[in-house]
Amino acid sequence: MLGLTDIKTGRKIVWDGQPFVVLDYQHSMTGRTGAVMRTKLRNLLTGATIEYTFQDKDKFEEAEVTKSSAQYLYPEHDELQFMDSESYEQFALPVATVGDSAKYLLEGTEVTVLNYEGRAINVELPVKMTFEVVEAPPGLKGDTASGGDKVVTLENGLKLTVPLFISVGDRLIVNTEKGAYVSRA
Repeated sequence: MLGLTDIKTGRKIVWDGQPFVVLDYQHSMTGRTGAVMRTKLRNLLTGATIEYTFQDKDKFEEAEVTKSSAQYLYPEHDELQFMDSESYEQFALPVATVGDSAKYLLEGTEVTVLNYEGRAINVELPVKMTFEVVEAPPGLKGDTASGGDKVVTLENGLKLTVPLFISVGDRLIVNTEKGAYVSRA
């Protein structure tokens, strides 16, 4: 059993019978009530984010989440189809569960699958991924009155703010956690 001091960002816990990952936490100490931990948790089954305050007496279990490798295949209705890299079995995850990560998925993208109690519940993307620019306005020399940035469209349809020197056909490295331009590939 884990206690209040075991809550850390990225820790996977079981709370109310469901697996959660800790997104953020803040420890607070008050005189009469004792220690409390304000947390922001994401449900690994539904993708929903909640805020919860744990009291000093609260105990919980660590979620036994295993990881495996899979390849993204295609979207179908409100689900995303994946293929396990070892067994070649196909499985689907709801778009709502995958959340914002879905906008970075291209056919053939390798992902890490989170498994809980023997079934796939969510995916993790690499922190940095490479995409091609398919649409970009021209960047004019000396056009820095707006800060020297412009908005381009990537091959996955994502719009991204990049420096003026980026043009159509460039391959960019994008941080998937922040949704931000990193560099040219």
